[in-house]
Amino acid sequence: MAEEIDFVITWVNGEDEAWQEIKKNYQARSDYGDREERYRSWGILRYWFRSVERFAPWVRKIHFVTWGHLPEWLDIAHPKLHIVRHEEFLPVDSLPVFNSSLIERYLHRIPGLAEKFVLFNDDMFLMKPTAAKDFFRDGLPCDMLALQPVVANPENPGMSHLFLNNMLVLAKYFRKRECFRTHPGQFLHVGYPPLYFGYNLLELCYPQLSGLYTVHGPSPLLRSTYEAVWERERAYLESLGENRFREDTDVNQYLFREWQKLSGQFVPRNVQRGFRYYELQDRGANEKLLREIRHGSGSVLCINDTGHTRNVQGVKRELQDAFEVRLPGRSSFEREAKG
Repeated sequence: MAEEIDFVITWVNGEDEAWQEIKKNYQARSDYGDREERYRSWGILRYWFRSVERFAPWVRKIHFVTWGHLPEWLDIAHPKLHIVRHEEFLPVDSLPVFNSSLIERYLHRIPGLAEKFVLFNDDMFLMKPTAAKDFFRDGLPCDMLALQPVVANPENPGMSHLFLNNMLVLAKYFRKRECFRTHPGQFLHVGYPPLYFGYNLLELCYPQLSGLYTVHGPSPLLRSTYEAVWERERAYLESLGENRFREDTDVNQYLFREWQKLSGQFVPRNVQRGFRYYELQDRGANEKLLREIRHGSGSVLCINDTGHTRNVQGVKRELQDAFEVRLPGRSSFEREAKG
């Protein structure tokens, strides 16, 4: 029997004037929580849908999570598409919300969500044909357990706080050496990258959990994992509901992804193989990325906006032109252009 697997994608249109007016009524506590790149749209969302239709036709349902704005070209009547507005699954007291970490913590409340789902950011693209077994096998997510200390990064301290907060929760329930004794093959899987195989051996010299490495790509998750974490940490997770913008106190979806790993509820796989990660630069400095989009060998691509782009419109055109080479032709998720 084929596994039923859903995709979840979160999206925001930072150019929506109605959304901008609402956002003006709320104030982030720090620059970290309200950077422009948090809400920037690059005009390449249609290529995400094209890539899914072409490279993952087996997906059961796509849950498109939005504040309320929708691309004008999107066929909202598509049988595989479920439009999910924030008010349908987020606490009323947290609305409106501009914090992706908060949204990610409540995904299990999406109506009709399958037990097995893959979470995408809108900057993550499938670039080659995939199979359901690339994400789940025998009902469990495919992932990589790689120990790595949380890095104190002064250039992006918010992420350091986020990863440490996740680990503080996980350390209440898991002991590194006990986890290793319970499922050693998931720590020392022969298919892992050599560097992280070595990290795991080295980290076992120290008793305390210091951090885990997670590829910044699509996340295979179980709804039951969310429910298990929420059952144990409901008071704590609900206390973070006032964080309308990203805050140093947040935890995010990696809490649930790492919980799966430490509990042994995953199938070990080198998820770095075929994964390509790029940070957007200014126009004229993205040639490696653009070549990867047009003709690259990677199977999954992440294009991270780190705020380094000044000529936004120019880079938008570069990206759109490159994707048009790789993924030409309208998908069934796109309405026919009028006129």
